[in-house]
Amino acid sequence: MFFTFNAILPVILTILVGYILKTTKLLQEQFFQQLNKLCFRCCLPVLLFYNVYNVNNLNQIISYYKVCIFVVIAIIIFYIIAFFFFMIAIKDTKQKGVMIQCAFRSNYAIIGISLAISMTGENSIQVVIASILSSISIPLFNVLAIISLSVFVNENNQKISIVSILKKIITNPLILGVASGFISLIIRQYIPRTPEGNLIFSIKNNLPFLYRTIQMLATCASTIALIALGGNFTFKAISKLKNKIIVGVLTRTIICPVICLTIAYLLGFKGPEFPALIALFGSPVAVSSVPMTKEMGNDDELAGQLVVWTSIASAFTLFFIIYTSRQFGIL
Repeated sequence: MFFTFNAILPVILTILVGYILKTTKLLQEQFFQQLNKLCFRCCLPVLLFYNVYNVNNLNQIISYYKVCIFVVIAIIIFYIIAFFFFMIAIKDTKQKGVMIQCAFRSNYAIIGISLAISMTGENSIQVVIASILSSISIPLFNVLAIISLSVFVNENNQKISIVSILKKIITNPLILGVASGFISLIIRQYIPRTPEGNLIFSIKNNLPFLYRTIQMLATCASTIALIALGGNFTFKAISKLKNKIIVGVLTRTIICPVICLTIAYLLGFKGPEFPALIALFGSPVAVSSVPMTKEMGNDDELAGQLVVWTSIASAFTLFFIIYTSRQFGIL
């Protein structure tokens, strides 16, 4: 109970800080819109680069290929089901993509890894697996989110095409952040090593000022995103969005983790992979979904409500999932 709440409550309280800053008029609403842009175009891409860069090497990813393949297949299947369901069930074109990404896109980058650390310890093999899964799942989340937020919204009455969607994927700052991280991993494979096995050159060791700058921007990404979310949050939107919030919360915090984790258990992922899978499928919807939704012309108000309420609900659902897993001896 304590480490579940300790992983979730900082998110809720930081959102609350942003909300108080707005309601007390200490900061104007336009400021929070600029924060969204700063987060989406600068801080979050740096965070994603930082996460991928800190994976030891590509071989480490390959060594856990089975769980990586399972994660990719599970996310894609759940995405396809959510896509067709919400395409039919939701009438507002600006809300279809928002509901779809709520179903499959978890807050793994910010909450997931910290939750895995809380469950197993900072230097455990489970945290290594959690980091590996982040390098696989986060780019997939972002590609599928871009597709979801593009296919239903017509910008400037232009015809939607595969080329325009691919352009959005290639030029998306979050995708660029992940891609640059993978490029650094590939380059690292060809850098000579000392007899002790250390790289003769790395950003972390040879350019510590640059690594520290990247680390500082990455560290503040989630804080900026959450404060911006709190500043843009409004309680008056709850009544008109109530049904969609309920469906989104149930899908993200109950339906997705129950189905995916049950299948994972039946497939034999009962060892060190399971804490990472709990964090991946059980986390609330990604905070980065809000600035991305706004930048791509979808309903960012609904996206913000879903982040807040899935975060609150997941404090309880994650506790139940973790408690049940321990009772069955999986954790």
